[in-house]
Amino acid sequence: MSQILSQLPRQQMHLQQRLTPQQIQSLNILQLGVQALEARIDQELDSNPALESVPVDEAAAGDPDPEAPVETPAPTDDRTSDEFERLENLVREYDWATDDTEYRGSRSAAQLQEEGDAKLEAMANAPSRGGSLQEHLLAQWALTDTADRLRAIGVRIIESLADSGRLETPLEEIEIHIEPPATREELLDALYLVQELDPPGVAARSLQESLLLQIDALPGRNDLEAHIVESHFEDLQRNRLPHIAESLGVDLEEVKAALAVLGRLTIHPGAEWSVARAPLVTPDVLVEFDEHANDYDVRLVRGRSRELRISPEFREALETSRGDRKLREFLKEKLDAARGIIDAVRFRSDRLLDVARAVVRAQRDFLDRGEQHLKILRMSDMAAEMGCDPSTISRTVDDKYMQTPRGIFPMRRFFTGGADTGDGEALGWESIKAKVQEIVAAEDKRHPLNDDEIVERLEAQGISIKRRTIAKYRQQLDIPTARQRRVF
Repeated sequence: MSQILSQLPRQQMHLQQRLTPQQIQSLNILQLGVQALEARIDQELDSNPALESVPVDEAAAGDPDPEAPVETPAPTDDRTSDEFERLENLVREYDWATDDTEYRGSRSAAQLQEEGDAKLEAMANAPSRGGSLQEHLLAQWALTDTADRLRAIGVRIIESLADSGRLETPLEEIEIHIEPPATREELLDALYLVQELDPPGVAARSLQESLLLQIDALPGRNDLEAHIVESHFEDLQRNRLPHIAESLGVDLEEVKAALAVLGRLTIHPGAEWSVARAPLVTPDVLVEFDEHANDYDVRLVRGRSRELRISPEFREALETSRGDRKLREFLKEKLDAARGIIDAVRFRSDRLLDVARAVVRAQRDFLDRGEQHLKILRMSDMAAEMGCDPSTISRTVDDKYMQTPRGIFPMRRFFTGGADTGDGEALGWESIKAKVQEIVAAEDKRHPLNDDEIVERLEAQGISIKRRTIAKYRQQLDIPTARQRRVF
């Protein structure tokens, strides 16, 4: 009997927290950088006729009275008066203009023309993208006097090169894409011809081969350099210069002179063509020092960001369409969407400014004194202070940049763990890295410090840290081992 009852349908009540679509939109807008935000605003302006941006001259003059009354004709029936009153309140709240006579339409033809001219000007002034390494090599390869068969194989080899200029794809894999299949001899013949192209060292299958190709392209005789790379490459990488000199029967000074020649070579022959262009960084927050207040002023960078409002055209539609139910539904849908995006953009600005001010308060020593004074700052601590979830802080600083008197930094850089010093000062990991770099820069290069000795130097400053952490920081800072840093 109990089994039968247990299978009967029952109703249960329980609480479950769910995000509304408006909250989801606000969180999505919150994590956008300034450029992504501008793209999102453009998309909303194009798709929603109820939304428009405030013209620059009006925005500079300040926000007009948002409570300006809107005259509307009497309602046609009692059933729709309440609903339409809500729409009127919506327009009053989000329409910041008071003079209707200046605007007819969400964006005038003059505005669109001005925006188009600005975009064309930006495109015209943008630097042209240089040709790729493959394009550079193929242009030379087309002028090479060789048989059509080897020419086709050479094209496949060039197309297979990595951005560094190295041939990391085995010749056997390149052979698969050639019809009829190439012989090993044909592949090598084509490869050697490609390796004669500019830049020297291109199409090498290893760093050692690339250096040898570059040595061959140097003027004069460089037999010692070639011998060192060919026969003592591992010793060279480990900075065993005395062993190389002893093995070759030459003076240490001759080896050091050869090493100076090798130092002019490159490990990435294709770097000139393959280096990705640095993305344009647009700061969201500007931090400036106010001498009168002896404090830092924090504000959002307006830049291309625009204020948004409900289009006056919709206000006119509101006044003239009380008897059209379908039109009212359309208006409500578009007005709700416009209200949502305006609220989301406002929320992003307010939250970003609050977090930026908190960061500046916490990292005042960094702004005053430099990298070594970056303090411990955790997102969880700031979230507790602001009464929000750490994920909200993470979204706020994601893809955002802060321009300070010490340069432009990602806002995430200011959030870091760290260690306590002997005098009770809390230093962030970035500060400790800067101290490691300073210790290495000041060492005697004839007797460089190993990781244990760096740990001892830090402990003398009251910073307790493990040796393996120092090794990790060295790698992140691209600092070689003590043996490799030694100067003979």
